[in-house]
Amino acid sequence: MVELLPLSNIEPQAVEDLLDAAFGSDRFGRTAYRIREGVDAVPALSFAAVEDGVLLGTIQCWPVALRAPDAADVPLVMVGPVAVRPDVQRGGHGRALMAKMLDAAEIHAEGALMMIGDPEYYGRFFGFTADATGEWDLPGPYEKRRLLARAVNGHTLPVGAGMIGPRG
Repeated sequence: MVELLPLSNIEPQAVEDLLDAAFGSDRFGRTAYRIREGVDAVPALSFAAVEDGVLLGTIQCWPVALRAPDAADVPLVMVGPVAVRPDVQRGGHGRALMAKMLDAAEIHAEGALMMIGDPEYYGRFFGFTADATGEWDLPGPYEKRRLLARAVNGHTLPVGAGMIGPRG
């Protein structure tokens, strides 16, 4: 039986090992890592899938903000990485982690959700779109169509130009 537990219950090195297995040890050069640099994951929105004491997958969420040139920062929550051990991918673990996080986000999210992800998957199953992100920018390379967002917990999606970065 797979349990969805708070990620804070999991040994940090086990999480790092899973992320290396899912994304490679070169993952730190990705744009997503620059966005959340220097901040800690949001405990109430970060979970682990565990079966018989074995870590199968994780989801982490991060406090970030849209920094507009002439406006106040807009708090957002960056979703990801969603990581599943390669030998158990396609078993529904990532989908279960996303659903658990979205339920928690309806209560605990301090801003709308954003992510870099596959719009066909995250749009179809979880309601993320690129409709509001056209003028947003990231501190590194990315595909515009993969910059996605979703309103949650009464927080609307910010519109207009700005740079996404860690929330200070």
